Amino acid sequence: MFVPHTFGVALLMIFTSAICWGSWANTYKGVKNYRFELFYWDYALGIFLIAVALAFTLGNTANNASSFLNNIRAADRSNFIYTLAGGAVFNLANLLLVAAIDMAGLAIAFPVSIGIAMVVGVVSSYMLQPRGNAALLAAGVACAVSAVILDGQAYRNLTRAARSVSRKSILVCVVSGILMGLWAPFVTHAMTQGNALGPYSTGVFFTLGALLSCFVWNVYFMKYPLVGEPVNFSKFFRGPAAGHLLGLMGGVIWGTGTVFNLVAANFTGVAISYAIGQSAPMVAALWGVLAWKEFQGANRHAKAFLALMFLFYTLAILLLAKANTAG
Repeated sequence: MFVPHTFGVALLMIFTSAICWGSWANTYKGVKNYRFELFYWDYALGIFLIAVALAFTLGNTANNASSFLNNIRAADRSNFIYTLAGGAVFNLANLLLVAAIDMAGLAIAFPVSIGIAMVVGVVSSYMLQPRGNAALLAAGVACAVSAVILDGQAYRNLTRAARSVSRKSILVCVVSGILMGLWAPFVTHAMTQGNALGPYSTGVFFTLGALLSCFVWNVYFMKYPLVGEPVNFSKFFRGPAAGHLLGLMGGVIWGTGTVFNLVAANFTGVAISYAIGQSAPMVAALWGVLAWKEFQGANRHAKAFLALMFLFYTLAILLLAKANTAG
């Protein structure tokens, strides 16, 4: 099983996970006139398939106790349940996030939702696995919260914000963020308690939980959507080929980032790996600003708040990275 043996390699994997987590939503933004509830079926399949592929390659490089197949034979069954449950919680959070992107755009939905998720996920994960310097972790989380507030101020000063961002979309972002932070403790438990699951095994069963829960969460949102009219499943089979391909691609991107983050957590601890990985809002906001022109026409105040948001996220990353070496 491939795992990092130095902090530098682990940090590189975490940054890769942040890029993946912050970039996958562009695949949905690239689909025109295609409902996210339909897009999501391909996305959920994509995250599971890439997790399986990585488990049977990087996770199975040697036939020892830590290899993927041997690990799932030896792990406690309760840890499988925790991991599947974590995947189901994540999936609900992510469905709400995609809806929020639909309603508010990448530059607002990602920083608000993931910023909140960082606080919830880091605190709860650290309580289960107290690895790293607590004071530096707290300072990093505080900077992330400041970045979220600054992002909200940027949109308040954006001249077209009144037409594009509603209270409903902000509420969806907040609920998504709380739920998004709650999957990390499930994974932390599965990777640290009893006969624990390894990172690749966790990735497979986590994404399986997400895929299976689609038959509950996604079916519900198809019947009672947050955006638009109810959608029939038959439209999935009549959907554009580009929509299916981009959905799978989005899942592969996010799934790769998730497995890399879990593998790095084997070295740094889940709280630190998860926290640094949640710098994804910076990546998403850059896509929103530079590629999708979501801040086109913004006034000086909006741009200043946006710049400060990037600064505070950068400080958060530096403090969280330092928390590992100072722990």
